[in-house]
Amino acid sequence: MQFDPDRFLQPYHALLVLISFTACIVIIALAKFVPRLRGRENDTTAVQSMHVNPTPRVGGLAIFGGLACSVVFFPVQVTQGYVGFALAMSMLFLVGLREDLGFDVSPRLRLLVLVGASLVVVVVVGEWLPRIGVFFLDPWLSYWVLGVPVTLLISAGVANGFNLIDGVNGLAAMTATTAAVALAVITQQSGYTPMANVSMMLAAVIFGFFLVNFPFGLIFLGDAGAYTIGFVLAWFGIAVIVNAPAVSPWAILLTVFWPLADTLLAIYRRTRRNTGAMLPDRLHVHQLAMRGLEICFLGRKRRNISNSLTTVVLAPFVIAPQIVAVLLWDDNRNAFYAVVVFLVLFFVTYAGALSVVRNYRLKAVLGAHN
Repeated sequence: MQFDPDRFLQPYHALLVLISFTACIVIIALAKFVPRLRGRENDTTAVQSMHVNPTPRVGGLAIFGGLACSVVFFPVQVTQGYVGFALAMSMLFLVGLREDLGFDVSPRLRLLVLVGASLVVVVVVGEWLPRIGVFFLDPWLSYWVLGVPVTLLISAGVANGFNLIDGVNGLAAMTATTAAVALAVITQQSGYTPMANVSMMLAAVIFGFFLVNFPFGLIFLGDAGAYTIGFVLAWFGIAVIVNAPAVSPWAILLTVFWPLADTLLAIYRRTRRNTGAMLPDRLHVHQLAMRGLEICFLGRKRRNISNSLTTVVLAPFVIAPQIVAVLLWDDNRNAFYAVVVFLVLFFVTYAGALSVVRNYRLKAVLGAHN
């Protein structure tokens, strides 16, 4: 079955874009009068900060509101069990929103709530990840003692990964939008058309936020928005694997490859440097890319340009695995090989880019002394 854009690009998708976009504009306007919405002064001095002015971090309100409105258009086949899913999503959203409004929530507690939210979905819906595309492991996943922990680990990894890549204007929203569209294409090709429609609605809601977030960074997703988007995408992917047996789990992983790969890189980096797993740093791929643009081409005082340009530079690398996912949606073996190839390229490219940036910085320092 081929993807038919006319079948899924419905008028209410444009309405959801408008709802999300308008909500963002309203939040930005209200931030002038409500201090909690403006962003915290110390945000710009945080070690992971990539912007120069305090900016509202509550874009999650627009995302959550848009998703709430989208329920009106949900296919009947998808609404079963959605109440429990919405409850779990609300738990995660509220904890993230508390952090975004300036009430400190420890990373450990946020991770605990993230895992708890997925556990709520498992209990209420009664489903977990049934297979990972490895023939000798898949039969064991039917047992909850193994299947549930694997499900919690993967859903937490995707949600946390989107939180890690938030900060560069447009990067997280672009990644999530294209991931949702890729899921829509895959599910339509597999015959699971209700989820294709829902995925397109998710893409529409995120795209409305993207139009305000990129290129000027007038509002950020914040923890609430990033966690919510990652959580929803993770469980949409799991739903596809449950209901569309022909779809390769590795193809679904490719749709969210970038945030997952960045999470793996962060774990490796912090383990090797013997730093706290929950502590933020400035060595994510998007941060390295932005500093590389500044050091090698733009200069250090061009953050207003380098921030958005980073998303443009990284876009092909983010979208490439998603395109491959669509092409190999039912080819489990080659989708697995694609994951391995992209992982190797990701780590090798990161190491090479890190070396280039360090060499440029060293030359700049030596040139200044001479």
